[in-house]
Amino acid sequence: MNPQITGNPLKITVYLLVISYFTGEFILPKYPFIYLINLIGILGIIISIIFFFYGFNLFNSYRENPLPNSDTNRLIKTGIFAYTRNPIYISFVLFHLSMFFVFGNVAYFLSSIGLFIWIDKIVIKKEEIFLNKKFGDEYIRYCNAVKRWLFF
Repeated sequence: MNPQITGNPLKITVYLLVISYFTGEFILPKYPFIYLINLIGILGIIISIIFFFYGFNLFNSYRENPLPNSDTNRLIKTGIFAYTRNPIYISFVLFHLSMFFVFGNVAYFLSSIGLFIWIDKIVIKKEEIFLNKKFGDEYIRYCNAVKRWLFF
């Protein structure tokens, strides 16, 4: 039994990065930012990479598969998962948004919005239904204690 999620969020994130690059370079106009915004974007890229690898390594340390369409045997509630239920998904959206701040490519901004909506409304919803059925009260307590997206 698994959450029945179609599409791999990592692959879709990478595909969107490639599409956003070409769309922003050859079709849409660029919006150059002041240097401070570029630095914030670089910091966002670094933070997104840290979130991704920290979350991914926790999955590996618990011998769990991080793919959302795989079955799971336990809830990971330690490390970064004590602060957010979806650090890897945060890293995907933050990476796209940060690329917008660094390069001024509006396609990265649009893809970050689309990615956020897809992950939040489809991927995470299906995962939450699956985890609620599988872990019951333990998962409900975890959801009450830890935010989905770090701040909300």
